[in-house]
Amino acid sequence: MSVKTIASILKAKGPEVHSVGPDTTAYDAVAKMAARDIAAVLVMENGDLLGVFSAKDYGSRIALQGRDGREVAVRDVMTHPVVTVGPNVKIVDGMQIMATKGLRHLPIMDDGKLIGLVTLADLVRSTLADQEFKIEQLMTYVGS
Repeated sequence: MSVKTIASILKAKGPEVHSVGPDTTAYDAVAKMAARDIAAVLVMENGDLLGVFSAKDYGSRIALQGRDGREVAVRDVMTHPVVTVGPNVKIVDGMQIMATKGLRHLPIMDDGKLIGLVTLADLVRSTLADQEFKIEQLMTYVGS
């Protein structure tokens, strides 16, 4: 039995990530997130990952502080430094990292290059699907 890695999620999900530049206003970043029904964007500049900007960042660092998102650049409110992992990290280890560090979004890097993004929900869905498959296999074996 092989241990599933984050690469298996990226293979199914695809490499698409949504990003903004560091000088993008928080308002424009949230508008992009809303249009794509996502909760975070990566903050990128010249191919380099600088941070993650999420709805949580907007709420806690802008809205609750009474700031105007049209006047705040994401570079000033993004989460950084960014925790990243490689594609060969086991899904269970990715979940552990995210739970320990309080993360919901985990960029995946390979040889210093961003190759994708997984969410905590992606990891949980994959784990549940794997467990469901194992239970079905066990039930088939027990029933025969």
